[in-house]
Amino acid sequence: MGKKLVMAQKRGETRALCLGVAMVACAVITYYILGTTVLPLYQKSVWTQESMCHLIETNIRDQEELEGKKVAQYPCLWVNVSAVGRWAVLYHTEDTRDQNQQCSYIPGSLSNYPTARADVEKVRDRLHELRVFHCF
Repeated sequence: MGKKLVMAQKRGETRALCLGVAMVACAVITYYILGTTVLPLYQKSVWTQESMCHLIETNIRDQEELEGKKVAQYPCLWVNVSAVGRWAVLYHTEDTRDQNQQCSYIPGSLSNYPTARADVEKVRDRLHELRVFHCF
């Protein structure tokens, strides 16, 4: 009876040791994946430095104003600001710049033109009310 008890304890210790090694290996793999994918994207992001932006100009652009140029057929807002002593273009999200570099704000619903135009005008009016605001 004594020998069987010792064997059971050894088997349990071996399993616990294997589980611990597997957990450490998973932690190392996770650390490597996060360190090579997420952290560099965060460090390259312009959304990490907060600043005060001063509104310079806003323009609503649509297909009538930009004939002949390669622009999507929906209204969008173009916003120039002055931040940290430099002129800059304000983008609503990081994806906005990838979708269309000529737009600072693209409305959510693009299927209905009058609704999209009203949304863009509402955002423009809100920016004109603030004039100075926090931005990244």
